[in-house]
Amino acid sequence: MSEPFPPQWLTIVGIGEDGISGLSDASRAALAEAELVTGAARHLGLLGGLSAECRTWPVPFESGIAGLMELRGRKVVMLVSGDPFWFGAGSVVTRALDPGEWVAHPAPSTFGLAAARLGWPIEGTVCLGLHAAPLARLRPHLAPGCRALVLLRDGAAVAALADYLAELGFGASRLAVLQSLGGPRERIRHVTAGAFDLDGVAHPVAVGLTCIGEGRALPASSGLDDDWFEHDGQITKRPVRALALSALAPRAGETLWDVGAGSGSVAIEWLLAHGSTQAIAFEADPVRAARARSNAAALGADRLQVIEGSAPEVLDGRDPPDVVFIGGGLSERLLQRLWQLPAGTRLVAHAVTLESEALLAAWHAAKGGTLLRIELAQAAPLGQRRGWKAHYPVVQWSVTL
Repeated sequence: MSEPFPPQWLTIVGIGEDGISGLSDASRAALAEAELVTGAARHLGLLGGLSAECRTWPVPFESGIAGLMELRGRKVVMLVSGDPFWFGAGSVVTRALDPGEWVAHPAPSTFGLAAARLGWPIEGTVCLGLHAAPLARLRPHLAPGCRALVLLRDGAAVAALADYLAELGFGASRLAVLQSLGGPRERIRHVTAGAFDLDGVAHPVAVGLTCIGEGRALPASSGLDDDWFEHDGQITKRPVRALALSALAPRAGETLWDVGAGSGSVAIEWLLAHGSTQAIAFEADPVRAARARSNAAALGADRLQVIEGSAPEVLDGRDPPDVVFIGGGLSERLLQRLWQLPAGTRLVAHAVTLESEALLAAWHAAKGGTLLRIELAQAAPLGQRRGWKAHYPVVQWSVTL
């Protein structure tokens, strides 16, 4: 017999800029029964006249979780902005609770209100919460005609967004700056990124972005040009990287180990393939590790985790991945260590030297999979004519454990 859920004690109430007048009957009832109400000072100020004890939520947000857990057993209402589960606080709080301990009453989200003001279909609009995330999260979406609704921290962040777009060649982009949507202080102004001169932009603020300009758009295909990445020559070149990504076959929610990551290009393209993928890059050289972090941040893949250390030792004690790519540091010891991963793990390894090629040939003979030899040549000047300039051949082994 399954254990019953613990009694509900926490109600998460989404609140808009219209304050108590915009709350549902269920939200009002929860506030009337509450022993304690917690939330940002701005949210508490939107209500006023509460009979319950009021407690301001601390900054940073995560620091308040432990205090909230100590309130188990009391009737508690937590105030949050709009929809708690759309770039909101809901998932952060409830992951520490059992389902029966809480209930949520969302209010209209800022995304919904912004779309309603601008007439944009949400299903065709990129929606991002960048309160505490880098502006480069936008980078994969910046292409002429793209629309995005972006939640930002304050007026300084809006100005920084305008500068960021102008630096990338998208200064002609149109910005709709939307403040305090749904309340008496609502204000909407329009400006281009390159001519941004608005003052008095205050929290809460969102921006409706229509991307316009001659800036360079990040392709959605695998095998980005090498010049998208800073590197010292140790990079899986574009055509070979495209074949590597094809063999790795990213799927939603999967985690990649990129062993011998170099510039991080393979792990970064893995992350760009889908917003739910994860990747850990292992790199022994500190300079290259720093470069991989920088490349990931610039291309909006800042969720890449870069760990410095030599394989296979650096792999010990970590949760197993779904897929492994070996771009450097191939050895017998490394393959033996990886073969201890759970059945079903996919492995793709590249070899350039004769010794590493022989190692992959031996493991292919013993374990199966697919062995592919990749030989590429590019047209290059040859005197007054042109000829083929060959690259070092690459051997790729793909196998499922």
